[in-house]
Amino acid sequence: MHEGDPTNNDLLTGLSRLYIDGEYVEASYDEEPVIDPGNEEIVGYAPVADQFHLTTAVAAARHAFDHGPWPRYSPQERAQVLMRFHAALAGQRDRLAHILIREAGVIRADVWSRQIDIPLKHLANNINIALQDFSRQVCPEVVTAGKRKVIGSALVQRVPVGVVAAVSAYNYPTYLNLAKIGPALMAGNTMILKPSPMTPFQAILLGQIASEAGLPRGVLNIVNGGAEVGQFLCADSGVDLISFTGSEQVGKIIAENAGRNLKRCLLELGGKSPLIVRSDANLDAAAAMILRGFTSHAGQGCAMFTRAIVHNSIKKNVVDRISEMARSIEIGPPGASSTGMGPVISAQQRQRVEAFVQRASEEQSPPVFGGSRPTHLTKGFFFEPTLFDNVDNRSEIAQEEVFGPVGVVIGFDDDEEAIALANDSKYGLRAGVISSDSGKAFEMAQCLNAGQVLLNGGALTSLSDSPFGGLKQSGFGRENGREGFLCYTEVRSIEYHA
Repeated sequence: MHEGDPTNNDLLTGLSRLYIDGEYVEASYDEEPVIDPGNEEIVGYAPVADQFHLTTAVAAARHAFDHGPWPRYSPQERAQVLMRFHAALAGQRDRLAHILIREAGVIRADVWSRQIDIPLKHLANNINIALQDFSRQVCPEVVTAGKRKVIGSALVQRVPVGVVAAVSAYNYPTYLNLAKIGPALMAGNTMILKPSPMTPFQAILLGQIASEAGLPRGVLNIVNGGAEVGQFLCADSGVDLISFTGSEQVGKIIAENAGRNLKRCLLELGGKSPLIVRSDANLDAAAAMILRGFTSHAGQGCAMFTRAIVHNSIKKNVVDRISEMARSIEIGPPGASSTGMGPVISAQQRQRVEAFVQRASEEQSPPVFGGSRPTHLTKGFFFEPTLFDNVDNRSEIAQEEVFGPVGVVIGFDDDEEAIALANDSKYGLRAGVISSDSGKAFEMAQCLNAGQVLLNGGALTSLSDSPFGGLKQSGFGRENGREGFLCYTEVRSIEYHA
């Protein structure tokens, strides 16, 4: 791990322009300040795309798909370019880490592993997955007078969809960007990437990486801006597929617009993930997992276990352990090596978290701990880890995604009740079970309505082959694995007579 911090000028050199058609382009008028959530200082000024930039970016991606070499490259040729992209990005990991600390508020203890190395690992695996042969041969036969005769044949192929508009979120920006770039480009698509306006610089850096790797012009374009930029990309007739990560509310608008234009979309939306803790669970492990579920990255994760469903016979002991463990979390500046939890992304997001906590305190009961801004930090968008106990599963605080360091504990008496409580949600992104009886935990996993279920914490390391995505209001489509790659393809059948 590297301790030195480059200056702002070092961090942002060359990142003040948009990346369109293989070149960096000056913003015509607007620039937006990007705020460091740890100290409220301006990190830098990000370029904002106007309609001319957006029209040019879509045209560049369209031309690169319709007339350029990229869709006609073999998978092996595309893999060579993207492995150079991977290597160039790995060479910039320290710079990328410091940008993420400043613009996303990622704590130093997590930035290299969770925000960079795991995404790089997934990117490499997505490249390898795309090298598989997904085509198949169909040969119908007829039997006449006991003799078999092939009457025709068909080749079923997986082909690129076309131009992809990728709109990503601020919480795990590099992971989300690479999770879209890898499979989409390896399938032969071209892309316009729009990062969150709160975390634009790590995305604009990818333009430098693309040029260094030799990605053909127009294959990857990077524009920045707010909701109006995303709306333009989603509505433009030159875009064939929308890949969006963000809130449920925005996802519904995108799906509605996509339906009007018969456009495909992939939506990775919100969650209120339940973690069932059975009476035979290891109490310390359960308490640690629950605490991590709402304090990791200040609770800013769609799949985090923010809804703990704990057997009533052990609930008090588990809550006591969580309370004790929470005292040892050091809240502070993301760049400090001792910091265990950093800020939420913005003043607006902190106000949203505070409003949730205030309403829950009035409607339910005061939190077991937390519920306020830390008094020792006068700058930065910090909020204390906050836990509510004895929560009604139908209450707002148990049903709605807070996206801050707030967790709830709900009691249950038997497994059937726990499953019913876990499934009683509009979301279906992730669920979990903690139990010393792995067979029973697996049996319960079959009954949970979620796109991913973790038993006793799941795998020790992030599995690149395991697809991630949700059910119900958590969206549709998958990231990573074979299923994630195929989301960026269409099916084509070529039929011919024998």
